[in-house]
Amino acid sequence: MDLTIDQLMDLKGKRILIVGGGQGNGEATAHVLATFGANVAILDLELDRAQKVARDLEARGVSSYALSADVLVEDQIVAAIEEADTKFGPLDGMVCIIGMAGWAQITDMTTEIWDLDHQRNLRYFFWAAREFAKRVLARGGKANICALASIDGIRGSAVHASYGAAKAGLIHLAKTMAIEWSSRGIRVNIIAPGSIITPRIPEGTLASEANMNAHVPMVRRGTTTEIAKAVCFFMSDLSSFVTGQVLAVDGGYTASGWPGMMENMSRIKVGGTMGVDE
Repeated sequence: MDLTIDQLMDLKGKRILIVGGGQGNGEATAHVLATFGANVAILDLELDRAQKVARDLEARGVSSYALSADVLVEDQIVAAIEEADTKFGPLDGMVCIIGMAGWAQITDMTTEIWDLDHQRNLRYFFWAAREFAKRVLARGGKANICALASIDGIRGSAVHASYGAAKAGLIHLAKTMAIEWSSRGIRVNIIAPGSIITPRIPEGTLASEANMNAHVPMVRRGTTTEIAKAVCFFMSDLSSFVTGQVLAVDGGYTASGWPGMMENMSRIKVGGTMGVDE
């Protein structure tokens, strides 16, 4: 069977919303999707960031749309999905990027840290995916959903209890969504990044970076473009028979494992946060 690139990477004219598309993994994903012809809506907490990415995309010859919402507020995320679907869509796909991690040993962890990690890593995805699916199913359409979890949702990690639990919950939720929706035309898949160089965590800023990289088979941190390429796989027809799956993009880290975080527990500031996905 002869298949063309266009048939395999069927993104020309597709309309995809990126939740958390204003920087880092989200911005990179927007540009890689645009490379394959997708039109991309950018949702970000800061409208200025979303508008900048949208302008950059339009300069490349694809349609874009910028909007803002605080994903910790249900009414705002629901309204944003509706706005993107009605004013820019109908949407063919949604990518959920947003994620932040609280750092604390369990004995030092406050309920506030626990709750916030679940709100900004799991609960917003439930709201966004539920609203997105309602709209797609109501019109009898087909669509793809992809969200960023973390390797910490696959394996345990010291001082990441609340974040890891939230990402593990996201993975389980996405699998259940895939079971409920795939027969009706919505595929749902997850990417679990390892350590990725982003604006929030630039290269060379982690105290344990050299030691950590030594335990990664590819001996380095990943890039936002490498995450974006994995997203494109799930958004395209290359993954047409793939749903409810988790793809670790981690340089082989989960294949080898690394206990080194234990060495740095004493340096962790209780309640400290670090951008992970964005």
